[in-house]
Amino acid sequence: MLDQSFLNDTVNQMVKKGKNFGAVLCVEQGNDDFSWIGSAGNLQFDNQYFMTSVTKLYVTAVILKLKADNRLHLEDKISKYLADDMMDGLHVLNGVDYSYDITIQHLISNTSGIADYFKQKQANGEAGGSDLFNGRDEAWPLEKTLASIKKIKPQFKPGQKASYCGTNYQLLGRIIENLTDMPIKEVFKSYIFDKLNLTKTYVYKDENDTKPISLYYKSQPLHVPKFISCPSFTPEGGIVSTAHETMIFLKAFFTGYFFPKEEIEGLKKWHFIFWPSQFYYGIGLEKLWVPRIVSPFKPIGDIIGFWGQSGAFAFYHPKQELYFTGTVNQASGMGHNLAFRAMTKIIKTVSSFKS
Repeated sequence: MLDQSFLNDTVNQMVKKGKNFGAVLCVEQGNDDFSWIGSAGNLQFDNQYFMTSVTKLYVTAVILKLKADNRLHLEDKISKYLADDMMDGLHVLNGVDYSYDITIQHLISNTSGIADYFKQKQANGEAGGSDLFNGRDEAWPLEKTLASIKKIKPQFKPGQKASYCGTNYQLLGRIIENLTDMPIKEVFKSYIFDKLNLTKTYVYKDENDTKPISLYYKSQPLHVPKFISCPSFTPEGGIVSTAHETMIFLKAFFTGYFFPKEEIEGLKKWHFIFWPSQFYYGIGLEKLWVPRIVSPFKPIGDIIGFWGQSGAFAFYHPKQELYFTGTVNQASGMGHNLAFRAMTKIIKTVSSFKS
């Protein structure tokens, strides 16, 4: 069994390098066989924090629930659910219009090839994300996103490869809204938060809301409430939660609460992604890239779940039935490796107990 001093040391190591000022780590094994939560630095274990792209795992849960209810199919063309003005010129590559070839699966697997408003350069020569990190907080409603990306060259043909793309999830959010006839924040509340009795988890929708802990970008607080509270950003990364309540959701996701557990295997159609970090992307699911050198004699195996740009994480290691949630609260990407090290350290230690 993992002891308290080992786990305290592990979470403390998550704030010792770079500009990571705080960390929260929650670890559980199996069906509540073991549960621990701790924090270090300027964070407390029960802090509410910005989930950013961990939100996308909640989108996957909703999409697969709608699929299980036979309300959509991953192979459906997105034009079935989106207005013509949105579809017009959505994906025109080298004079060929691929807009009406794009499916829901293309969006949720980041294989659509649609231009990404966040990382690709806009007409002014700068990417949307660079504006935010430079302190220029602004909302990106879907209409603005589409007007922008339709002037940018798409990345590749639909289905050709994968590239992390926030535009895909803005479109998925609108599809979910059109299908359910509810705003995406209400969909999350009805389908997930209320079902799991998550009282500290919510969609960030008020730019004056100060409940979530302040996010950092390198050494400075990153204050972008207009961006995060914009409804179109909600399916990209608009959820606020705690490590404990994220754990409740994560275990529900992987144990068949929202959709048949067998569906998980079908999500494992991996493409290697180089940005915003190195990992594998499947169908609404991520897998950590674990170099063999991390554990040369006993391969760690799959660690699946989701990263957030904020340093939030929610991952499951099926081999040892370990679940991990928490955050390093650092939007620069510098803290992800420390969270990765913490997870692999714990996995290796649990594995050694069974040797």
